[in-house]
Amino acid sequence: MTAPAHRPHQQAHLVTVAHGTRDGSGSPVAEALTAAVGARLGVPATASYVELAAPLLDDVLAAATRPVVVVPLLLSSGLHVDSDVPEAVAAAPVPTALAAALGPSPLLADAMCDRLVEAGAHPGQPVTMVAAGSRRPGSTADLAAAARMLGVLRGAPVRVATLSGLGERPEDVVRPGDAVAPYLLAPGFFARRCAELARAAGASVVADVIGAHPAVVELVAHRARVAPRSAVPAA
Repeated sequence: MTAPAHRPHQQAHLVTVAHGTRDGSGSPVAEALTAAVGARLGVPATASYVELAAPLLDDVLAAATRPVVVVPLLLSSGLHVDSDVPEAVAAAPVPTALAAALGPSPLLADAMCDRLVEAGAHPGQPVTMVAAGSRRPGSTADLAAAARMLGVLRGAPVRVATLSGLGERPEDVVRPGDAVAPYLLAPGFFARRCAELARAAGASVVADVIGAHPAVVELVAHRARVAPRSAVPAA
């Protein structure tokens, strides 16, 4: 077992930030991850959201009274990673460090592999990875890297589809007999849509979302530990 990591940024408060869903289906994953990482690092921890769920990141940071480390529970580049979260961090009244997004990472590939096996995927079965998608050009490179990492573990190339933004859609990429790996952290609209489109295209296996997998706990803890130290708090 890995030894407990040192506490990041001198007892800074860990704040994770997920996208958020209207039906709250993703909140248990964000809360479970946040609690597990806080316990692992020995720091207070709060889950927050960019939109659609409470508490919002803006509100958590506005109420902060001690240094904060923010870790986005977001898998690739996009509007939230590139703009919304950094803007909220810049406006915080306390020193606030911002970690990198979670993906791409071999640890996410580990988690997706486990979810595929749990769903019944067999060795050598063709895989399509389905992501939420983004209009930001950088997201395409992130998804390609994530697919390569998954392909290395699966021992075969992994095709990529997106549900929105740039890229090809699942109905154009998924082939009959495929195993589909959702590149999604939590349940919600995108997860339901992924499963529907994958099944309609003939996928024989649709894995669960990545969720609060132990590899993701390890990844979030790592992101918190190596987050750049923050500058002087906002005036």
